[in-house]
Amino acid sequence: MKILVTGGAGFVGSNLIEKLIREGHDVHSLDNYDSGSQNNHVGGCNYISGDIESIHLMDKDFGLVYHLAALSRIQPSFKNPSETYRVNTSGCIAVAEWAKKNNIKVIYSGSSSRWHNPYQSPYACFKHMGEEIFKLYKKAYGLKAEICRFYNVYGPKEILDGDWAAVIGIWRRQVMDGEPITIVGDGEQRRDFTHVDDIVDGLYKVGVSNLSHGDAWEFGTGVNYSINEVYKMFQNRFPNISCVYVPDQPGNYRVTKRENDDSLKILNWSPKDKLNHYILSL
Repeated sequence: MKILVTGGAGFVGSNLIEKLIREGHDVHSLDNYDSGSQNNHVGGCNYISGDIESIHLMDKDFGLVYHLAALSRIQPSFKNPSETYRVNTSGCIAVAEWAKKNNIKVIYSGSSSRWHNPYQSPYACFKHMGEEIFKLYKKAYGLKAEICRFYNVYGPKEILDGDWAAVIGIWRRQVMDGEPITIVGDGEQRRDFTHVDDIVDGLYKVGVSNLSHGDAWEFGTGVNYSINEVYKMFQNRFPNISCVYVPDQPGNYRVTKRENDDSLKILNWSPKDKLNHYILSL
């Protein structure tokens, strides 16, 4: 199958492309390299440098598009809400229109922030709006579209520094640089950490099946840990590290945990809690 991955030079996108290439698909990537990197390129994939709103210039004969391109962190969205809206919401309109015109199935990367007040952050609001766009196009235009909600993804090729890094990547970089680990707030907020291999497995299953979900496929382990508990895992691996608590941040919700078991029961998806093993292997 000819498949397009938007954001294909990013963390999840590059891991997904590795899987798609192994399975023998004709894979193409559209990425503006804002957070993606050429270091993530996978042999056998055709990489196009371009903004998500230029997707209408792409070929018309794709059978499937994985729409992963997004500005994916909460804190940067407060600094630049208009750009977050353009990429995360207007970008969805561009993808939906292109897919509708060319009868292309869409898999959209939603977010666990869907279960929290969407007005807590521009990121949460605009990702929520992205889901609603694809639900609209699915209902009103018959677009083949599925939403997959990610829960706190970690693993190989995760971003280690800068605005787009998540907690596990940030801590890895701090350990490498001999810095104290920073814990935001009281550290008692809990997160459902999901390995990127499990995310990719779920994305692939949704993409190649004819199954359809009325809402969204939930990709989380169903297990969550407090940030303080994760710090203890890092201490077990790196006994000489220290930590410093920093003030809480806006939009920092208290709990994430997979909301339902549909992905397990219907999709036959089998995620594993690999967090401690991953940290010990660093």
